[in-house]
Amino acid sequence: MDTLLTEYVTDLYTSIYETVLNPRKRVFYGYVLMALLIGAAWFKWRSNRSLRQISKDLLSPSIWWSESAKADYTVLLINKAILLATVPLLITKIALATLIFQQLYALIGFPPAPGSLLPDWAVPICFTLFLFLLDDFARYFLHMLMHRWPVLWAFHKVHHSARTMTPFTVLRTHPVEGLLFTLRSILVQAISIGTFLYLFGDRVDLVTVLGVNVAVFVFNVTGANLRHSHVPIFYWRWLERILISPAQHQIHHSILPRHFDKNFGAVLAIWDWIGGSLHLSEPETDLKFGVSKKVEPNEQSLKTLYLQPFRESWRAAKGSIRRC
Repeated sequence: MDTLLTEYVTDLYTSIYETVLNPRKRVFYGYVLMALLIGAAWFKWRSNRSLRQISKDLLSPSIWWSESAKADYTVLLINKAILLATVPLLITKIALATLIFQQLYALIGFPPAPGSLLPDWAVPICFTLFLFLLDDFARYFLHMLMHRWPVLWAFHKVHHSARTMTPFTVLRTHPVEGLLFTLRSILVQAISIGTFLYLFGDRVDLVTVLGVNVAVFVFNVTGANLRHSHVPIFYWRWLERILISPAQHQIHHSILPRHFDKNFGAVLAIWDWIGGSLHLSEPETDLKFGVSKKVEPNEQSLKTLYLQPFRESWRAAKGSIRRC
């Protein structure tokens, strides 16, 4: 028992420091520093502020050490402890990928001959692109469901209850949401790996930078962390129909009714464009973040963030059952 506890504490410690030291993580310190540099360049270009003022704006304690931000950090630590204990109980992506491979073999038969579909050099490129697109669509789709199904919104609302945003707000999620997105990730990777192994065998590989999918790396290093920030970087209108800008994701967090249920996408805006939920940035609008205009008492407390969603989700479920 002592050995298991020691291993758990060690793994928890590793998981916590890897959050900022592992390039596979969204808030890897290198990505955060790049975001700060991009934010500084944006403020300098748009307003010609002094470097001292820019530094104050980007690193303001009123943002990074607000009650909302402190709740972000606390939720991050607690969720690490919870997910570390529960994730090993889930089916692994390798086990699921093997099952998918076997089912394809049972349904279709022998896979194509090596080299008959794509040349060797093209396989890693296609696999990398396929994984990125499927992952991005799955994020969009699950995110949309979490907004439109009251049973799930009760949990996702924890993320939207942030009043100030820092890069760590991306990890401000209820454990139920964290579990759903973990399952989503396992399914996406299993489908991609199982399908490509069936089609291309041992020629399957991932194009990476620092061990990260090259498309994800480019997304992270070009300011992905500014999506959860107060730096309203917007793109050209045509580009915002293809890629979600930081300003568009900030609109997603806005308390203005016209912004509700808009811009579900993570990287690509095309899913929102097709689904009718795309909203282009509004450079002149001063955005406020949260679930509603009214600041509720104890809205950043652990009781509100962890326990209240279960009650709200149960009420929503009972309401749905009655309507049926």
